[in-house]
Amino acid sequence: MRILETQPIRRQIVAITCALLVPFAIAAAWASGRTRSERASEVREQAGSVAVTTGAHFNQYLTGLDSMASALVRHPAVMGLDGVQTDRLFAEVLRGQPLILNIVLTDTNAALKGTAMPERRDMSATVTAPYVGEVAASGKPLVSELLTGAVTGKPTVVLAYPVRNAQDAVVGVLALGLNLARLQTLFSGIPLPDGSVVTLTDAKGRVLARSRDAERYIGRLTDPRATMAPGDVPRTRVLTGVDGIERFWGTAVVERGPWLLSVGIPTSVAAARAAPLYRRNVAIALTAIGAVLLLALALSALMTRSVNGVREAVRRIADGDLSPPVRSPVSNRELAGLQDAFIKMAANLRETHQALDRQVEQERKMREVLQSLQRQVVRQERLAAVGVLVSGVAHELNNPLQAILGTAELLERHRALSPEAIEEVGFIKTQGGRAREIIRNLSRFSSQQSGPAAVVDLRDVIAEVVQLRRRDLDASSVVLDVELSTTRKVYANFTEVEQVTLNFVINAQQSIEAAARPKGRILIRVYDAGKKVRLEVQDDGAGVAPEDEPKLFQPFFTTKPVGQGTGLGLSVSYGIIESYGGAIGYSGNEWGGATFFFELPVTEPGARPPSSSSLKASPKSDDGPPLLQRSVSSGV
Repeated sequence: MRILETQPIRRQIVAITCALLVPFAIAAAWASGRTRSERASEVREQAGSVAVTTGAHFNQYLTGLDSMASALVRHPAVMGLDGVQTDRLFAEVLRGQPLILNIVLTDTNAALKGTAMPERRDMSATVTAPYVGEVAASGKPLVSELLTGAVTGKPTVVLAYPVRNAQDAVVGVLALGLNLARLQTLFSGIPLPDGSVVTLTDAKGRVLARSRDAERYIGRLTDPRATMAPGDVPRTRVLTGVDGIERFWGTAVVERGPWLLSVGIPTSVAAARAAPLYRRNVAIALTAIGAVLLLALALSALMTRSVNGVREAVRRIADGDLSPPVRSPVSNRELAGLQDAFIKMAANLRETHQALDRQVEQERKMREVLQSLQRQVVRQERLAAVGVLVSGVAHELNNPLQAILGTAELLERHRALSPEAIEEVGFIKTQGGRAREIIRNLSRFSSQQSGPAAVVDLRDVIAEVVQLRRRDLDASSVVLDVELSTTRKVYANFTEVEQVTLNFVINAQQSIEAAARPKGRILIRVYDAGKKVRLEVQDDGAGVAPEDEPKLFQPFFTTKPVGQGTGLGLSVSYGIIESYGGAIGYSGNEWGGATFFFELPVTEPGARPPSSSSLKASPKSDDGPPLLQRSVSSGV
């Protein structure tokens, strides 16, 4: 039976919701545009207000210059056109007026009489400026157009004042030249956004002063629309300045010029101010849209949950999932009855399936136990057969070998033998001794019986091994270092533990010699490893090939050339450590060589030594040799 599909219903609800959200998006876009427009009007009005304030400030500065000029023209030295005294007077005044370029005094014929820069004055010079004749003729102050100073040679605007004698006749002209390049300091204290600029232009639209890059733009013509009469210029406007940046410009007329003072604020400031509000509007719109969508999805989920619950229960049972169905609220009694029937059916099927699983699990465990017992029997029989064989072979070979060694010693004492014969007899003794060592290892491997155990200090064991191997290691240019960082003792047989350590050191020396290193290094470390003491022998030899690692502790396995190893050293060592409940293993090291280690349980002070039957062996694989153990301790 096909269950009613609910996905189309959900899609329809979501589609209708999205259609209803379109007005929200339109409203958000309109609000963002309105916000930007408001911020632009705000910045534009700010430019106009700042322009008016700055113009009033500039007019006040000019009024101050008029007051200073009024005082100067009444000075006796100025009225008398005394060049020496006026030079000193003008120089003193100029030091207190950083925005004045120069102070010049001329007679009515434009002959230079005094200047604040006497070092540049030529007394025969004549100031070629039209303002002198105009002031002399009218007897009134005036402001010149943009010109170049006669003494300084720099662009300036001159404030000219008539100089009268005691009879009130015009006898000269006093000129104050404004330092246009430094006039920007009047505008530096105005709080304006970054990128804003204050510009002072004359009636012809030429730049007289500018708060940014003044020397670059002085005398440059601004936008042609700026050439209109100052009174006709609108209070605010949007223009692209001479530097190519579009700004909101506020203007104020400086009647003294007449000049036009303009304050420009970049249009990007309006966008920057609108950005937080724009982001807020977007966040509000997205939140509203998300809330509406979530509400629509919640309603659709509530409408379809009952049908989905029944459909999912049927699908799980069809897929073999007999877990108890989750009882959920449904919209009507019919679906509730159907849900109860499914739950009861799933419970009956689950009980039957669990009974079958229990029966199968019991059979599997029985097979595993049987297989484990079979493997143990086979392993014990194999080891017993090998032990009997090895013990018999060792016994049978030991007697003739002792006779051979005894005869060789007797022959070696015979004086009639030649040196060559004595050398051959020595060779027989060497090989016989090697055979005797092999037989001894075979006997130990077959018996696997430990000697009498006692409390052993591994530091004493290492001292014995170092004493035995020091001379041979020095002859092979191998440096032997020892690191002892524990004083705890173990319960074992001293000779057997010494044999294991000696095997490790001999193997390390042979590995270094096989690597043909001019100088090798062996490190013996003893330290605590939890409730055990760990002994490591680390070398910088050739290491162990990955394919040889699983076979390291197998009997008769060796990587040495024929005649140099029996393959029983590590297997015997394994048996010794295992008999005391310890662990033995191998790992690579940071030198590129091998690290062999063993761990033995610590004998605490006052503790009773454990019996041999209570010692626990390391786990073995099913086929004989122990699984290779990896060291993860520091420094390995």
